[in-house]
Amino acid sequence: MLLANLITPEAIIPSLKVNTKKHALLELSDRAAAVSGLESREVYDALLQRERLGSTGIGHGIAIPHGKLAKAKSIFGICARLVRPIDFESLDGAPVDLICVLIAPESAGADHLKALARLARILRDPSIGVKLRAARDVSALYAVLTEEAAPHAA
Repeated sequence: MLLANLITPEAIIPSLKVNTKKHALLELSDRAAAVSGLESREVYDALLQRERLGSTGIGHGIAIPHGKLAKAKSIFGICARLVRPIDFESLDGAPVDLICVLIAPESAGADHLKALARLARILRDPSIGVKLRAARDVSALYAVLTEEAAPHAA
């Protein structure tokens, strides 16, 4: 599963200004609603419900909030680079400055987990983190996130 199939340029926020985890989830839910036609409140509630189980801050300044919604038509993502890192109650205690939300239909089953694993694998690559933090606009962020789409085999 390629990130280019999950994330569109419209789903990228290059410099999100938020001060709290709640504020970040609200803003990302609004963007998710704008690109998907879902209700912002439903997205927010799904993300918050997942956060109550434990933080989706995976460490090294990265968080991957995710949830399933019955009304979602397909799996999609929203990615943001924060202007200032925020406390996300991450596993390593480090503040978060890169957040990628993943929303899936309730019927997605294993595809949701595959997309989540793919996103986590890419974001955990230290070189990707450096490139994302250096990117200043939508096109640069999108290019970094989707560069893995190029086949590695000859």
